[in-house]
Amino acid sequence: MTLPTSEVPQAQARITIPNSQPMVALVGASDEYLRLVEAGFPQADILLRGNEITITGSPHDVGMIETLFGEMLTLLRTGQALSGESVERSISLMQSGSRPSDVLTANILSNRGRTIRAKTLNQKRYVDAIDTNTIVFGIGPAGTGKTYLAVAKAVQALQAKRVNRIVLTRPAVEAGEKLGFLPGTLSEKIDPYLRPLYDALHDMIDPDSIPRLITSGTIEVAPLAYMRGRTLNDAFIILDEAQNTSAEQMKMFLTRLGFGSTIVVTGDVTQVDLPGGVQSGLRVISDILEGLEDVAFCRLTSHDVVRHKLVGRIVEAYERYDAERAQ
Repeated sequence: MTLPTSEVPQAQARITIPNSQPMVALVGASDEYLRLVEAGFPQADILLRGNEITITGSPHDVGMIETLFGEMLTLLRTGQALSGESVERSISLMQSGSRPSDVLTANILSNRGRTIRAKTLNQKRYVDAIDTNTIVFGIGPAGTGKTYLAVAKAVQALQAKRVNRIVLTRPAVEAGEKLGFLPGTLSEKIDPYLRPLYDALHDMIDPDSIPRLITSGTIEVAPLAYMRGRTLNDAFIILDEAQNTSAEQMKMFLTRLGFGSTIVVTGDVTQVDLPGGVQSGLRVISDILEGLEDVAFCRLTSHDVVRHKLVGRIVEAYERYDAERAQ
């Protein structure tokens, strides 16, 4: 039986913030972050007075909020500035049973003052899977960081000299377009399909050095058709947009694996652009390889979207629409 609100046992906790920590960094300008915490725990009361925060509510909520502020302080002590987005993600992580500091402090790369790290629990699991498996499949909707994090892990492995080169590839298939109808040379025709991979590289490596690395073969960005007949040793290999591979192409790609290499395959099974009747290799691969040792499948959802908030809502709306049509 659920007790009326007035009969639910109440608890109270006080958190004293050290003078060394500016309160505005913790609670935000005009108490913005404090308001977000209140919205996340609407049954609790949070009072700020000086450098002391008083929390009143159910024992569960009070314990959660107290731990949350401790986690936010930990993030600040590690040199991370809080933002509305990171506070909302911290609340979500806490409510799912995870500690934000375990997820949000695991840096992958730092470049030009920007740090790349996982932002959700599923992203952290994905990154950890890449560290511990030879082949990893990152499957999920647009905006969940599948490709971006994979490229970051590839650059990290190259910088640590765990691999000698990075190979980035995509199938040259898009909705309603054919290579032959694009202007220019073969290289110019292919470039639009590979542009998202170049964009990710530019965020992680000095742009001036990318042409040199490509010329030397340290970084290779090529369409999937160029992989046939090769064995790739000591390489970090990423297949992006894998939902647009046929089952035969997927098999061809996976068997390019050589010694000392890692393969990451990313894609969104809801956005297949293959011609009618062609089965997506990504849709069937889990039936073939799931449970195989040294192969991991990581599934991301609309909750892992790290683009504009509206992107996550759009993805959820499509998921609801597809579920209704399937009934």
